[in-house]
Amino acid sequence: MPAKKKEQSEDNIPAESINENTVNETAAESPAAEEESKAETAVHSFEELLSAEKDRYMRLAAEYDNYRKRSQKEREALYADVRADTIVQFLPVFDDIERALKAGSPDETFKKGLEMTMNSFMEILAGFGVSVIPAVGHPFDPSLHNAMMHTEDESVGENIIVEEFHKGFLMGDKVIRYSMVKVAN
Repeated sequence: MPAKKKEQSEDNIPAESINENTVNETAAESPAAEEESKAETAVHSFEELLSAEKDRYMRLAAEYDNYRKRSQKEREALYADVRADTIVQFLPVFDDIERALKAGSPDETFKKGLEMTMNSFMEILAGFGVSVIPAVGHPFDPSLHNAMMHTEDESVGENIIVEEFHKGFLMGDKVIRYSMVKVAN
């Protein structure tokens, strides 16, 4: 009868071929596999750490960029506010010249000089981006006008400005002085 084969191990190695050398090789591979596994774990943890630091860096860079843009906008807004405040300081001069023009003068040369001064003043204001707020005959807008008085006038529509006491001014879209007006009900 043929000789029976000895049972094979789980690794499909015949039992007769297992000897002391094979056991030693398997034992030797095991520490190397452990070290390789530890190395892979370390590499994985370092990759996670690197990814977290990269994310932190990207957030910090975005935060700095937002800070830089916000600071630039604040500087521009501050510059516009300072310009507006400076122009507001000159508006009483405008009011005085306007009153002098309305009062009239028998001297035509004096009147012509006032008109030229007013034109120069308006050109300077226009150069700074300042414009007069339209008032008389226009609808009342609380974001542009300050109603000082109301009057009953059937000949004029409701909420129409009938008189202007002080001119209002815009610098761009910003109101630097509201128009003081009389509004019809």
